Amino acid sequence: MKSFMRWTAAAALTMFAAAGAVAQEIKISHQFKANADGRDLATRLFVKEVNARDPGLKFRIYPAQSLGIKPVAQLDALQNGTLEMAVFPMSYAVGKAQEFSIIIMPGTVPTLEHAMKLRGTPFQKKLQDLAHANGIHIVTWWWTPGAFATKDREITGPKSVDGLKLRAADPTFEAMLKAAGASVVNMPSTEIYPALQSGVLSGTLTSAETFVSMRLYEQTKIATLPGKYALWMLLQPLVMSKQHWDKLTPAQQKIFEEAAAKSDEYFLGLQRDAVKDMAEAYKKAGAKVRDMTQAEYDQWIALAKDTAWKEFAGKSATAKDLLDALLAVK
Repeated sequence: MKSFMRWTAAAALTMFAAAGAVAQEIKISHQFKANADGRDLATRLFVKEVNARDPGLKFRIYPAQSLGIKPVAQLDALQNGTLEMAVFPMSYAVGKAQEFSIIIMPGTVPTLEHAMKLRGTPFQKKLQDLAHANGIHIVTWWWTPGAFATKDREITGPKSVDGLKLRAADPTFEAMLKAAGASVVNMPSTEIYPALQSGVLSGTLTSAETFVSMRLYEQTKIATLPGKYALWMLLQPLVMSKQHWDKLTPAQQKIFEEAAAKSDEYFLGLQRDAVKDMAEAYKKAGAKVRDMTQAEYDQWIALAKDTAWKEFAGKSATAKDLLDALLAVK
């Protein structure tokens, strides 16, 4: 009888712990505008898809830094477990692990279709391993194409950035810009608008989505869109604190993965429209818009190979392994 009571007590504790994990509110933080920016919209779809499968999982989304955590500092909060989830531009993690530069390596992910080909490849597994080693789990596969925009200069090939003060979101990417004669300023996307306004920046590279949602067309007058191939493509996924991911049951992890797959397809559609929306926003603001030509893109790739790619591969064996795995996907 006593052994049965001990067994039932242990079972009850296990059930209670599982119920507690389910009932816990999962906070999701990000820096983007609510109900407008695609990263917020896709987050809401993810939550909806999870709740359709398990209504017991509770979420609360904190857009536009409303949780009081700065964009880069989200990583610390995820690592120490005080924050459960975030939409996190992975280039912000480079300060903790320089190998994260792989997710914005210039010219390596030329199209959204190519980005989707990377799912399920050795590259994705190696990137997830890197994320796990740094206390986070990559949940979604959200890639954003980006563009150049400046106050008063048309960006064409590498020579056209000579003398400009630019932001590109990653030190390895910025090494390529420096080689072309630009000076670089590192900052999260939330600081770009005032930096352009004050003259700290004369131009920037960022996602097409950000150019619109943060109204950067008000401070820049000439935009060079990616055209057929994107030089700047950044992984900005929904990530989860590894310690909180590990607390989910296998069934709950499967639910997250199913919801992530739905959000990936939704986000892909949004990003296909993002460059068009950027072009329209710039034209409406009276700015000049142009596409990067194939010849210009080829010049940038040649420079990237000699600068950003070479510098990154030399950082560590892990970095070279990641670059090789990424370039192996055709």
